[in-house]
Amino acid sequence: MPRSVNAVASRRRRKRIMNLAKGYWGSRSKVYTIAKNTVEKGLQYAYRDRKTKKREFRALWIQRINAGARQHGISYSQLIGKLAAKEIGLNRKVLADLAMNNPDAFKAIIDAVK
Repeated sequence: MPRSVNAVASRRRRKRIMNLAKGYWGSRSKVYTIAKNTVEKGLQYAYRDRKTKKREFRALWIQRINAGARQHGISYSQLIGKLAAKEIGLNRKVLADLAMNNPDAFKAIIDAVK
């Protein structure tokens, strides 16, 4: 009796890796073993950087809020403290957007907490 191998599943597994490796340079997109290593590393970077992206955006929002707040004579930490004390529930993403794109509304918020 001939040896039974699940060629359908093996081919599907290899094809999935090779499809993920499309666009890579040289053997990284042609040779299965090298493509597999490159794809695995790329997926690790993707997982890591999904977390890093959140940190970087929060830092960006804080910088924008701080810049907008200091134009009106208040620091970022004082603004956030006073917003919490007055129970104004605006998150940093919204505050940063207001500071950049709608300065009048941002000034109204600062006047409300002063």
